[in-house]
Amino acid sequence: MSSVDLTTLLRRNAANPLHAWGLFKLHVSRSPLSLTPPSISLLSALLARSNHLHELDSLRQFLLSVPSPSPSITLVELSLSLCSLNLLSPAVSCFRALRSHDGSFRPPLRLYSSILDLSMKSNRADLVELVYKDMLVSGVKLDTFSVNIFMKCLCDSGRVEHARKLFDKMTERKCFPNEHSFGILINGYCQFGRSIEAMEVFDLMGQFGLRMNLVICNSLISGFCKEGKIDEAEKIFEIMRKEGLFPNVITFNCRISALCKAGKVLEALTIFKDMQEDQELGLPKPNQVTFDIMLNGFCTQGLIEEAMVLVSSMKSKGFLNRIQSYNTWLKVLVRNERLLEARKLLDEMIKEGVELSIYSYNIIIDGLCKEGMMTYAKPVLNLMRKNGIKPDLVTYTTLINGYCAKGNILVAKKLLEEMGNEGYFPNSFTCNILLKSLFKEGKILEAERLLEKMNSKGYGLDIITCNIVIEGLCKNGKLDKAIDIVNNMWKYGSAALGEIGNSYLGLIDNNSNNNNTKCKPDKITYSIIISSLCKVGRFNEAKRKLVEMIGNNVAPDSLIYDIFIHGFCTHGKISSAFRVLREMEKKGINPSLRTYNLLIWGLQHKKQVNEIISLMDEMKKREIKPNIITYNNLIRAICEQNEEKENNRALSYLEEMLRNNIAPNVITFIILIASFFRVSNFESAKGLFETALSACGQRPALYSLMCSELCNHGKVLEAKEILEIAIQKGFLIDKFPYKFLLQELCEKEKVNEAFDLLNLMIDKASVFDPSAFMPIIDKLNKRGERIEANKLSEKMMEMAGQMEASISKIYTHSNQFNKQKGSDETNWRALLHRDDGSGAVLKVLKRVQKGWGQGNIPNPRPKKYNLINNGENIG
Repeated sequence: MSSVDLTTLLRRNAANPLHAWGLFKLHVSRSPLSLTPPSISLLSALLARSNHLHELDSLRQFLLSVPSPSPSITLVELSLSLCSLNLLSPAVSCFRALRSHDGSFRPPLRLYSSILDLSMKSNRADLVELVYKDMLVSGVKLDTFSVNIFMKCLCDSGRVEHARKLFDKMTERKCFPNEHSFGILINGYCQFGRSIEAMEVFDLMGQFGLRMNLVICNSLISGFCKEGKIDEAEKIFEIMRKEGLFPNVITFNCRISALCKAGKVLEALTIFKDMQEDQELGLPKPNQVTFDIMLNGFCTQGLIEEAMVLVSSMKSKGFLNRIQSYNTWLKVLVRNERLLEARKLLDEMIKEGVELSIYSYNIIIDGLCKEGMMTYAKPVLNLMRKNGIKPDLVTYTTLINGYCAKGNILVAKKLLEEMGNEGYFPNSFTCNILLKSLFKEGKILEAERLLEKMNSKGYGLDIITCNIVIEGLCKNGKLDKAIDIVNNMWKYGSAALGEIGNSYLGLIDNNSNNNNTKCKPDKITYSIIISSLCKVGRFNEAKRKLVEMIGNNVAPDSLIYDIFIHGFCTHGKISSAFRVLREMEKKGINPSLRTYNLLIWGLQHKKQVNEIISLMDEMKKREIKPNIITYNNLIRAICEQNEEKENNRALSYLEEMLRNNIAPNVITFIILIASFFRVSNFESAKGLFETALSACGQRPALYSLMCSELCNHGKVLEAKEILEIAIQKGFLIDKFPYKFLLQELCEKEKVNEAFDLLNLMIDKASVFDPSAFMPIIDKLNKRGERIEANKLSEKMMEMAGQMEASISKIYTHSNQFNKQKGSDETNWRALLHRDDGSGAVLKVLKRVQKGWGQGNIPNPRPKKYNLINNGENIG
């Protein structure tokens, strides 16, 4: 049978590859001359497509057994066929059989190239290197294609220097580099932060008569941008322009990404707008990556309003369809306390059919837990299950942490049990959260039982657990017991925790020979004990612990000395605190920014402004730059003088901050705004409020402060305007004095205004205390408008019923105005820097310093609470 007949026979039996394989063996055995490359390729394709890999291996063995003129050639054809079918492992096996069968046979270059190419595509760098070395051994003349593959393999594995040596030898081997060769090496350098060396390779292109291409330029621009060398990247962009090489969207994305990472988001925005608007210039339109980069840039820099505009644009243009984009925006809304908007976005994602990930739900749950809104965190967990998403270890740990922070240990324990039922076993981290909470609530016996369970379950009672126990005992008035445990830890390790109670003492015997004995006190352990001793004024004992610490080779650092400084400052012993500072200097321990901030905090409590300024001068001599905490304490100390001229002096330090590129945060403006209200300079306070919004963004804390202060000073109509803006922006109103405001409006016969405000609160789905209806209902009844009063009463009862029956929506509890005494530190978190913040603040600041509204203003009524948080002061 001829070779044509064999190929035809195989085609006729293509539907039955095993039958075709049998016919192939029969005919080739009878007539070896009928064996040809087309028949080998066809049969191997039939067997591969039907997944008969065993028969493929048999085909290789059969070809070696056939008495053909050149078995090596038939193996070459089979290897090439297998490469074309992307069957790397069988192809390599066949190639190895070829090399073993006849060592003198030199495989053709095309076979080497095929195996190299397939190995590279399969991420088998080891095979690439072996095949390339075999090429050198066999004496096959190298070509540019093969060398390029090996160079890429070297670059991808981080061996750029080896790739460079190979590149340099190409000319010696009469194998000249092309644009792809240069592109591989340049990209290799750029990927590993060596863009300057990449540029040196780029400069060699002209010697080979080659011109740069877009891929090479994009690699260089991306490399320079990643290294923060934006000017160098712009030079490449300029070279492209001169060479007539027009950039694509990848080029622009690299530039925009680099500017955003460098904090130059507004410059990036200019390029982004040009891409959208300057179609006449032929600029590429922004793609999904471009929009995502800009969204990340806005969010990172805290430009929330700009991000909102961009999100709207992404929606209209169909670019808000990736889960990553939604998660970025979701995270920012949560971090900026816009939890209502975050929940609405979550609902929108479900409605739009976006495949939600566990990460999306965890973002919402984490935000709610951090804000203490546990009533609404659990329903999100239920929503996850409803939508087929199973909560993970992060979800449960976050919820347990949230409930523990609120002191709801019972629910935290139930969640711990639920975790086990769901197949998630709590780790030592999860248990440590609950343990810390039990100590926080003073439940020492329960904490002891949890320790026993942790030990019985095999969780490591490591130094973290020990430190939680020691700190918990200190905070529960059992300082001496904590000291005993620390003393015993040097001998028994974590088994020293048996000192808590009798039932745990057995651990000393049971675990004396295990790893628990390796758990020794560390710096944190001693910092807890020393801090606790300083807190109760037992400074001599604290000093002895410091000596003991040094004796046990636990070297104290500046943090330990800072604890002493903080303790002395807390007890008003400023001179002793300064002696610690000088002692640090003698021992060669450099004071840190935190050290100076603690001293300044102590001086601020003594209202010693001049001493603070002297200390800041000392910081400058030591080249320790003050930060926002330093300036906030200085400004607070000045403002506490409660004098108009001192307030203006405080503004001068605000200006100094801006000159030093230290962006003021929300606390800075809270201090200043409150101080101007105290001296009845309302117009300056309003000016600072506008400045704060410009510098810090639309923050609920700023609106809440202004609304409260205006209410407190009888300016209820202005307070109403502030609250209305806050509601329109979707802020939670739990920290706004809405009940007090409605009451005051009614007392001032502004019932219509109160009624309008109440309707806005209802329309914008802001759940609030239904008792807020009462002042308006009472006023309507007194005016004889019983129908309207009854309608409001029905609405009030309906809302009360809804609140009790359904808590699936994310709202917050409201607090009575006269019971508000401040807020958690999270409510006054500092905002991120804005690119143009300092310039905007300086302009408005000049207007404030000129003095607005210096006429006669009545004295304010006494303050009922203080909004200013002291949590930031000590650094």
